[in-house]
Amino acid sequence: MPDVIINGAEGRLEGRYTPAKTDRAPVAVLLHPHPQYGGTMHNKVVYTLHQAFLQSGFATLRFNFRGVGRSQGSFARGEGELTDAASALDWIQAYNANASACWIAGFSFGAWIGMQLLMRRPEIDRFIAVAPPANVYDFGFLAPCPSSGLILQGDKDEIVTEESVQKLTEKLSKQKDIVIDYRVVKGANHFFTDRLDKLASAATEYLAAAIKPGAVSRVNTPRVKR
Repeated sequence: MPDVIINGAEGRLEGRYTPAKTDRAPVAVLLHPHPQYGGTMHNKVVYTLHQAFLQSGFATLRFNFRGVGRSQGSFARGEGELTDAASALDWIQAYNANASACWIAGFSFGAWIGMQLLMRRPEIDRFIAVAPPANVYDFGFLAPCPSSGLILQGDKDEIVTEESVQKLTEKLSKQKDIVIDYRVVKGANHFFTDRLDKLASAATEYLAAAIKPGAVSRVNTPRVKR
């Protein structure tokens, strides 16, 4: 898992890149929670997602937003962090020119940034959003949402309300040819304390179904697991 340096708009971004075993393996960029509240690429939820993607055959890239760890710059209210995410996506695509698919995954603030990137980069095939802060940030830009994906939420989340995520999921699920697989993890708080195994299982199951031979990029039925 080599350390890498990504050239960002405000200077260097610190990252961790794990290559895949095959040249055409899919790639995933993972985005961490809010930089001003202790979020880093080493966050346990982000690392759990990294492991799920890795075990599913992906090449993965985690990185620190500007001002976090050894990344240069300072917090920029989401606008700069979106630029950072785009730089990270450019980096992994340059190293994996033959990748069969491209995914974005994020936790909390990182989910909000990831969904914005999804709207701007049509090459992103699918997403995983963990505890997207729909009660804190406006997700109205998802009109329409361009890709299907997985949303994971804890029913004991003390920061992001389950009701707000449910409403977001229902809104996105009404769009033609877009399916949101919404799974509520029973007993999980915002950081999935003592529930990271459930998070890993849900992500791994979704990835297996999405990348299996013959799988289509759009499926038909959303579902909720509790």
